[in-house]
Amino acid sequence: MPIFAVHYTYTDATAADRASNRPEHRAWLNALVEAGTVLSSGPYPDGSGALLIFRADDAATLDALLPQDPFAKLGLIEAVRPVEWLPVMGAFAE
Repeated sequence: MPIFAVHYTYTDATAADRASNRPEHRAWLNALVEAGTVLSSGPYPDGSGALLIFRADDAATLDALLPQDPFAKLGLIEAVRPVEWLPVMGAFAE
């Protein structure tokens, strides 16, 4: 099954709203981790965004899933860039 690296871009203008809605965002991600859909996730230390690693049947499936993120529903993500990724070494390589 394909793996996708999804890059979220955040702005300073939404920092307070992200902080107050982070528990819902992380609960959504944790449910996807338990389902095997999210392999890893975390913010960039500078606050500019986050990297999320998904396993999905195809890009269309991922595109249907991403708008369900509470951050996305609230308009707290400036940009989303999903890229199919083919890990050949390490933890995610098959």
